[in-house]
Amino acid sequence: MADVFINYRTGDGNETAALIDNELSNRFGKDRAFRASKSIPPGTVYPDALLTSLRRSALLLVVIGADWVNFQSRLRDPEDWVRKEILEAFACGLPVVPVLAGRTTERLKKDDLPADLTRLAELQSVRLDTQNAEADLKRLGDLVAEMVPELHDLEHADAPAPEPGSVSNSAGGIHGTAVQSRDFTGDVSGTVIKRPTGPVHSGNGNIYQNSRHVSGGRHYSGDGMTNFEGDHHGDIRHRFGEPGRREDDER
Repeated sequence: MADVFINYRTGDGNETAALIDNELSNRFGKDRAFRASKSIPPGTVYPDALLTSLRRSALLLVVIGADWVNFQSRLRDPEDWVRKEILEAFACGLPVVPVLAGRTTERLKKDDLPADLTRLAELQSVRLDTQNAEADLKRLGDLVAEMVPELHDLEHADAPAPEPGSVSNSAGGIHGTAVQSRDFTGDVSGTVIKRPTGPVHSGNGNIYQNSRHVSGGRHYSGDGMTNFEGDHHGDIRHRFGEPGRREDDER
């Protein structure tokens, strides 16, 4: 079942609708977002498919392009599917979020809309600017996860336990580039940790591991301990626990 129904008009927002669909599908699963041109198989009775999917959805995203209000005759046409989907969502009590496509697309005004669609102008909208697409799509995905708890829970579900002998890596809250590699060349900005054989902590907070050495609120174990605080410029070197060996001995 699709959780998010994407409403759009061909020729005025279909490309933005495809971007949204791609983002939500990658983030939550390919069947979690409904977009008519993708989700309805050939040969299907599309009116039934549209209304059934809409009624089973938890959220309607209405893509508003720069010319959306210029389709006045179609917005007043009872058989226009953009109009019908929005009115059906209102009738079903679905949350509706207008998505303004582009940097210059203005918010809807009641005077520009048929009477039965004026409610759209009262709803808080979000903007999706293709020149800032990555950040705007991320923000939209966060909003969807907040409004549809099932998607939030799906995204934060516990990962399955790794198989014995397998290698598992995770990285969260990273801003910038993360590199996992045996050998690499070039400049890497940040923290580089090589050949760790025990607990490694790089960041904020305390460190606890079968403590033998205590320094303030920080606890360390092993056959030596070094504590650095504050800003440092230049090299800091510390070696203990094994005979010294060259950096390139493995070659």
